[in-house]
Amino acid sequence: MDWRDEAIVCGLARHGENGVILRALSREHGLYAGYVPGGASRRLRGVLEVGNGLDAHWRARVAEQLGHFSVEPGRPRAALAMHDGDRLSALASVCAVTLAALPERLAAPAVYHGLAAVLDTIADDAGAIEVWSAAMVRYELGLLAELGFGLDLSRCAATGTRDDLIYVSPRSARAVGAQAGAPYRDRLLPLPAFLLGAQTGVPSLAQVQAGMQLTGYFLCHHVFAPKGLAEPPPRRRLAMRLASRPAAP
Repeated sequence: MDWRDEAIVCGLARHGENGVILRALSREHGLYAGYVPGGASRRLRGVLEVGNGLDAHWRARVAEQLGHFSVEPGRPRAALAMHDGDRLSALASVCAVTLAALPERLAAPAVYHGLAAVLDTIADDAGAIEVWSAAMVRYELGLLAELGFGLDLSRCAATGTRDDLIYVSPRSARAVGAQAGAPYRDRLLPLPAFLLGAQTGVPSLAQVQAGMQLTGYFLCHHVFAPKGLAEPPPRRRLAMRLASRPAAP
């Protein structure tokens, strides 16, 4: 069995003296693992960086085997973001979340294209931190929907109105309006306006952090915990980096 496809590096682990186990999300075949001989060599070290694009060839004698990858370089996102620790942390976070969330060997072209788009936004030097971090939250929201855990942010779960939606119920995954949610606000999750599509301009970092709290709750409770997984450490580290940045004047 073998295939060739575009892919994105999502995870790496050293194997033996000079090899690595690569876990990559391919456009048409989904998430696959495979051994890359010489993957830790100087020639491939810059190619096999989390977030990078690849032209990948996976092959195995039988489908159940781990298989081998041979790779050629694609879009070098890690190199583009190398000067910015926040961007590198974001590349690692998005890929770690994807890796933990997706089942292996199940085609997920919508997730692939969404992941490629958000990684390009993160790696783009022209984008401010508020722009690419908001894109990352939107990607996580879309990932939840692709996995069958989409949030209904269209109207208030209690009243049916579409105005003043500022909370999400952790039980129903539905939006809640300001007035209806006020008595229960300590038990509700924040809903930042940029996730509703009505906000003009760039969201603040505080809004992005609220968005990460929202998507993180549903990822942890509905995706990671059923697999016996905790929140991926790269995502926790990114949240800490964003929280440590000074507030905008």
